[in-house]
Amino acid sequence: MSVSFNQDSVFNLKPIGLDEIRGEIQGLMIGNEAPVLAFKTVRDQLVFTNMRIISIDVQGITGKRKSFTSMPYSKIQFFTIQTPGFAEIFSDSELYVEFSNGTTAKFEFSGKTDIGMIGRMISGYVLR
Repeated sequence: MSVSFNQDSVFNLKPIGLDEIRGEIQGLMIGNEAPVLAFKTVRDQLVFTNMRIISIDVQGITGKRKSFTSMPYSKIQFFTIQTPGFAEIFSDSELYVEFSNGTTAKFEFSGKTDIGMIGRMISGYVLR
């Protein structure tokens, strides 16, 4: 399943190092923008910068073709986070974001993702 906005869900986003995505998004970055967090499915990636959320949808058999979607934090109308429960078999957490243009995004993070930190980060950018 691809990482993009206005689709049902993206499952199993796993944290990756920022060094794995710098080359991918360098051409999109502006001025003081910097990547903060990065996640990956099997092929696709999701990047949180200090200004926006960027999804990278890897397409085709070779993966050389990529679609980049960018949504700035300033367009977030509201967001919801769901933390994993205590002692659950699957410790997944979710982020649901609705943007002012009606576009929505739902992401499911697996593993040891600190969803509370993601919520605080988005709050810090949205509530400025």
